Amino acid sequence: MTDSIDTIAADRALKAAHRSMWAMGDYPAIAAEVVGELGPMLVHACSISPGQRVLDVAAGSGNVALAAAACGAHVVASDLTPELFDEGRRLAAERGLTDIEWREADAEALPWKDGEFDAVLSCIGVMFAPHHRAGADEMIRVARPGASIGMVNWTPTGFIGRMFAALKPYAAPPPPGAQPPPLWGDEAHVRELFGDRVADLQCTRKKLVVDMFAEPDGFLDYFKAKYGPTIAVYSRIEAEPDKVRALDAVLRELAEEFYDGTSMEWEYLLVTGRRAE
Repeated sequence: MTDSIDTIAADRALKAAHRSMWAMGDYPAIAAEVVGELGPMLVHACSISPGQRVLDVAAGSGNVALAAAACGAHVVASDLTPELFDEGRRLAAERGLTDIEWREADAEALPWKDGEFDAVLSCIGVMFAPHHRAGADEMIRVARPGASIGMVNWTPTGFIGRMFAALKPYAAPPPPGAQPPPLWGDEAHVRELFGDRVADLQCTRKKLVVDMFAEPDGFLDYFKAKYGPTIAVYSRIEAEPDKVRALDAVLRELAEEFYDGTSMEWEYLLVTGRRAE
């Protein structure tokens, strides 16, 4: 019994830390300025249509939710960090999108009944839930048979996956059972998680062209100021200037590797399928 209580307490602490991390900085700015095209791309890839009931899991400020609502869908945007909803609500009002419900929810324990949705999507969201099996199970559970399942996930070998690998030696050790987010960008891992519960599963590697940084240092300064996971790691080592300089150097070198003089290409895995009948 004690072990069970300890596990529950550790999980709650982990989720609280995740919520705090994603509330740091300015993720809505990243969602709009850097990765904004990914949400509409995923909505298009999943052929979202008017009247469908769509769940955007780990929605952040709603890149998927806003695009799905613009298609005429009835949308629920859920996230563990409801602080991110403010910008989504503002954008929805600005665009006249009224059919979006914003709901605080844990991607590993979604508060909806089985089979409630015609499409369950997540754009670089569920991949950050620490227990991948639980996240996959919940996405499938709340989708009706035949419903669209769609994801965008950073790959382990792409720029963001490599960035997380660079951050790891300076970050707090992950708790037992937590899996690294970029694993969701590995096709074999996705297929193992979904198995035969998702039919017509397609996994396609694509690249996001990021041209907003005039130089590699621009990326470093931007992510140190706005991206929660980066901010959290730098906060942890801020009293150790040697580590800060070392991490700066590693991230700068990584950015230089991917920078072609005008832009960077960040690889992601587009996952589409439908819940098996």
